[in-house]
Amino acid sequence: MKVLLASVGSLSGMAPCRCGRAEGAIPPFGQWLGIALLVSALTGSGCAHFPVNAPLAAGDAPGYRFRNASSPTNSEELLFLVAFSGGGMRASAVAYGVLQELARTEVGPPGQRHPLLAEVDAISSVSGGTFPAACYALWGERMFADFEKQFLKRQIENALLLRALTPRSRIRLASPTFNLSDLAAEYYDRLLFHGATYADLAALPGRPFLLINTTDLSSGERFPFTQDQFDLLGSDLSQLPLSRAVAAALAFPGLLSPVVLKNYSATCRRPEPEWIGSVLADPGASIEQKSHALAAHSYCTDGGRRPFIHLLDGGTADNQGLRSLAEVAFERAGPREGADKPALRKARRIAVISVDADTGADIAPDPDARERSPRVDDLVTRVLLTMLRRYSSETTDVFRESARRVARENEAARKAAGLDRQASPAEGAPANLYMIELHFGRLANETDRKFFNSVPTRLQLPSKSVDRLLELARSELGRNAEFRRLVRDLGESRAAEP
Repeated sequence: MKVLLASVGSLSGMAPCRCGRAEGAIPPFGQWLGIALLVSALTGSGCAHFPVNAPLAAGDAPGYRFRNASSPTNSEELLFLVAFSGGGMRASAVAYGVLQELARTEVGPPGQRHPLLAEVDAISSVSGGTFPAACYALWGERMFADFEKQFLKRQIENALLLRALTPRSRIRLASPTFNLSDLAAEYYDRLLFHGATYADLAALPGRPFLLINTTDLSSGERFPFTQDQFDLLGSDLSQLPLSRAVAAALAFPGLLSPVVLKNYSATCRRPEPEWIGSVLADPGASIEQKSHALAAHSYCTDGGRRPFIHLLDGGTADNQGLRSLAEVAFERAGPREGADKPALRKARRIAVISVDADTGADIAPDPDARERSPRVDDLVTRVLLTMLRRYSSETTDVFRESARRVARENEAARKAAGLDRQASPAEGAPANLYMIELHFGRLANETDRKFFNSVPTRLQLPSKSVDRLLELARSELGRNAEFRRLVRDLGESRAAEP
């Protein structure tokens, strides 16, 4: 109590009175004010709690699902998918530059020109790539008016630090049910999303389906923010603020705390999705597919043991954002079993843009530059980094093969149905597939490559670095051979700069 009174005195700007006052006398006004402020802070903040995700009502909700997404503005003959990798503000900048180039590239026959960006059906994002992805899904082309000033060139790290150091935040962060990621979610909401929920996102016509990818801390498996995934928890995604999904995607281990979701499956019993049992019973399913199915199974059956799910940065499970994209658009959805995938079934062309913002530079010092053995922390960092990069390369290869397989099956199905197709294939690829890969850490131009690999993975960068990253992204996409083939086949006309 003496410590508490001392704190109160400090808050009120007065030292606690220890002399000349009889027991029971009324304390000075300053102390009453300090007590009132402290009590208010403790009751309003000290018991702070993260916003709890809502339970799912009885019955199947339409929810935020790819199969429910539709746009009156894009063509049903083109399935256009985009994936943004992680990489802090560096990833945000190149992802935004790609969106700019898509916005200023017009396609279509004369008299029906429209931005290629309007054709995008889904955007999958990880970590830093999530900011432009979420903002475009929510605000559409309005984001181009101020995203650079409002976010890319803002000192986000400094703002988060100052926010965390305020007296109110320090008291709130002392609560075991409120952490830095919860605080960051509030800041992202105020800065970019203004209270928007997934229900708001689902109600917007003409916007791409947004796949925000995170990692389940317990299983290490990817956890995308979709209603299909939230069904496993018996939870309603529509009421969740978009900013909390973004905060989870940015919860890098060791720097930010996990975002916590409540698992209602123990009390809200729902049938387990059929695909889980099918994958587990399939001897031909890959180890990765079985692991993902087992993780999904654990949400449904271990609700009592796992009443809460802790989510981290999605880069630890898939830094390219491609595996969830394949699952949503391709897996359990091909012509052989895709009755619920009209977008894929009707597609005459499939286009994929994969934006890889990983650097070729290592975080840990190069061990070959010195005679002595590396320190333990450098060794661990290097090993983990190597493993993640190998996994990312494997992810890209798996996705590429999956896309080719589905394109061939889709082409065969269209032929069998007597539907026309337009053939202008690249060597060794199906005629209706455009695989556009942008690996900025492996740029051909040495000067550009060295610059890109020198940009740190942070949430704030100098304005000049941001400008150069934007120009790199626009130019790399614009001169990519597969991208130019896609634009040529769709009909091209350049619009003015955005």
